[in-house]
Amino acid sequence: MVVDLSFACWDYDRMKAIEDGRVRPEGINLTFLNYRVEETFFRQLRFAEFDVCELSLSSYVLTLNEENPPFIAIPVFPSRFFRHQNMYINAKSAIKEPKDLKGKRIGMPEYQMTAPVWQRGIMEEDFGVPMSSVEFFVGAIEPSETERIPKVTHGLPEGVKVTPIKRGQNLSTMLANGELDAIFSATKPSTFDTCQDVQYLFPNFKDVEAEYFKRTGIFPIMHTVVIKRSLHDKNPWIAKTLTKAFADSMAIGRQALEDRAALRYMLPWLEDHLNETRRLMGEQVYWRDGFWENKHVLDKFLDYHYAQGLSKRRFKAEELFAPSTLETFVI
Repeated sequence: MVVDLSFACWDYDRMKAIEDGRVRPEGINLTFLNYRVEETFFRQLRFAEFDVCELSLSSYVLTLNEENPPFIAIPVFPSRFFRHQNMYINAKSAIKEPKDLKGKRIGMPEYQMTAPVWQRGIMEEDFGVPMSSVEFFVGAIEPSETERIPKVTHGLPEGVKVTPIKRGQNLSTMLANGELDAIFSATKPSTFDTCQDVQYLFPNFKDVEAEYFKRTGIFPIMHTVVIKRSLHDKNPWIAKTLTKAFADSMAIGRQALEDRAALRYMLPWLEDHLNETRRLMGEQVYWRDGFWENKHVLDKFLDYHYAQGLSKRRFKAEELFAPSTLETFVI
């Protein structure tokens, strides 16, 4: 019996072999739907349209607060990102170093968004900027006629202030105008390119992120892959089968980075970039899926998620994933 499944995901290099059919999950007819992450997240969290999809790690953990969680994840992580580089400031706000954020106004698209969860946690743990020491504003980063609607509901910890921006406002313009002092996000505000006052909090972000990785061993996870729980309950075997297929696709994507007869990517010094990345992150595979390989990253994220009032309790990392994906067999 072959199971027909829809899979919504962006067309990452690590997913390309799944998308073009070079890798086919055993017993599964997979329809790949190439959507930007914003569309996938909105449609899945609001309407549960897809059998399998890429999903924000924070939003997924929030769904575990429900009495009957709608999804179950597999330890596949399509998106990872060091987020120090996505903290932006207004240079006129007297912010010379991270501790100067205390007492400031910080914008973010959504409080529950994965990138700001990491950013707030790092600011508090590494730089001594408690969430209660700033005021957060949430809303669309760029001008839009459509108001940004939160995809999932959540509470807030005591002492943390979060205010929605007004209709017609946007975070990018507010930062440039001095109505905000900083933005924590997953994307660069457009005013970074048009207003000289909008700058990086960490101009040397590569050095800061490399030091963070060397010290913690954490390459932050942004997204995971989820399956409708009702579908998994009927066909529990699909979790492990999909996990194996995604591993095969990633291996093909990794090999493509090594091809040098012609440049497959529009980066003239790709080899130098790869060598530098390996120097900073180690010769071992630095971008890898799997539960045990990433448990320390998941544990830190779950610490932050709970401390920031998003999780109803501090979930164990094992609770996030289909049981069959936590173990493997040996011949």
